[in-house]
Amino acid sequence: MGVVIWSDGKLRDEREAVATAVDHGLTVGDGVFETCAVIDGRAFALTRHLRRLARSAAGLGLAPPDEDEVRAGIDAVLVAGGPELGRVRVTVTAGPGPLGSNRAAPGVARQTVLVLAGPGPRPETVRVARVPWVRNERSAVAGLKTTSYAENVVALAYAVERGADEALLANTVGDLCEGTGSNVFVERGGELLTPMLTSGCLAGITRELMLEWGLEAGLPVRESRPGELPFTVLEEVLDHGRDGGTRLALSSSVRNLVPVVNLDGVEIAAGPLSLQAQRLFQAKVAEGIDP
Repeated sequence: MGVVIWSDGKLRDEREAVATAVDHGLTVGDGVFETCAVIDGRAFALTRHLRRLARSAAGLGLAPPDEDEVRAGIDAVLVAGGPELGRVRVTVTAGPGPLGSNRAAPGVARQTVLVLAGPGPRPETVRVARVPWVRNERSAVAGLKTTSYAENVVALAYAVERGADEALLANTVGDLCEGTGSNVFVERGGELLTPMLTSGCLAGITRELMLEWGLEAGLPVRESRPGELPFTVLEEVLDHGRDGGTRLALSSSVRNLVPVVNLDGVEIAAGPLSLQAQRLFQAKVAEGIDP
């Protein structure tokens, strides 16, 4: 199936122009977005995603997105797309602006709001590769989900060329950070650890839910302590991930939580705790669409 598009109050054809050439989201990447899984025709964890959309907009200095407008767009594409949809994406930009980095004067430009829905395959496992670039945890947009995604495109292409599905990045001080579109969990010492937010990683919704649900279920899942997850922990995965040692898992809104079975071309076993967390997450998803 193709992509269903909504903009400015109505559904649009894929060939129809929906944004001006001087939209600041196009010229300089001045925008934010969210992607939700679609389960049984509904957007999963939508309230949390819209809350993060507003946080990202505030972090960029954009006005709060119109939540009623966004929800109307989501409803429209989900009805039009039918049962085969797997994901819905909301993009909000600053709207028309100058060709440079300065925005239009406050109150002059109206935000551009786009809602798209399409397929969203959910693999049971994932392959990853380390890349030679780092996340800047001190960046002005660290932890924000912005449309300035070029560095992720380059990193993911590097990983795909090496047979992986996702890339893993360190930050500038050598700590494990995240993937291009995912959070990472390290199964180590009987615990499932995820880098702390000060590493520069995105505050993923699936990550957030996994921490909450793991705590409720008595699963040893937690945020790491300072210095506890250096990027070199991935060497442990290569050394011991095949025989009961350190393992990996990734989380994202479309993947949910999935174990890593290949790192840099080396096959590794899915960790037992990662598989347990995966089962827990799937069970909790079935309990409610908007946790």
